[in-house]
Amino acid sequence: MSHEFVLNAAARHDVGKGASRRLRREAGLLPGIVYGAGKEPTMITLNHNEVINAAEQESFYSSILNLKIAGAKGTEKVIIKALQRHPFKPKILHMDFFRVRADVELTKMVPLHFINEESSVGVKEGGVIARSLSDVEVSCLPKHLPEYIEVDMTQIGMDQTIHLSDLKLPEGVSLVQLAHQHDLSVISIHAPKVKASDVVADASDATGATDAAPKAE
Repeated sequence: MSHEFVLNAAARHDVGKGASRRLRREAGLLPGIVYGAGKEPTMITLNHNEVINAAEQESFYSSILNLKIAGAKGTEKVIIKALQRHPFKPKILHMDFFRVRADVELTKMVPLHFINEESSVGVKEGGVIARSLSDVEVSCLPKHLPEYIEVDMTQIGMDQTIHLSDLKLPEGVSLVQLAHQHDLSVISIHAPKVKASDVVADASDATGATDAAPKAE
């Protein structure tokens, strides 16, 4: 189910690293910038807690967001272009938003949702799943932007691989990598690798069993 995100913001005029630190420390605000669509960039602040709550949902990162800037008419349709997190604290330090236009295609990273992994043919045969990608870059009009792309593993057998060209894409959506002739591996199923240590252990067990066998009289 599609979730509509609304973020409230205010324009800011005090810029620079020092100003950003004061905003975060003293006012609990999150500095950011919105640009694109042929308009001048706008420096903004957002409520940090409001953003953190929204950021807990996966679809927040692959959705068209409604940005309401105080004093401006209406809302702006934007996507997240960049997000800077604190290296160890649960805090966001800065956000970049890109304005979108209904008639102009955008590019965005979208997560992959893998389903029926445990019931896939290859896993039932004892295979092990190896994921190569967790998300893909799509190109589409804003109205076609998917929250995620589903990958059904049911019929994938042993030693089979799903490539980008095998994905079932929603209407109006294309993959940027395929446009550049890069048909990357997405996920595969292979027989589990036997470790050398396991082979040595098995050999030792076999030797021990032979040595322990009673001698014939």
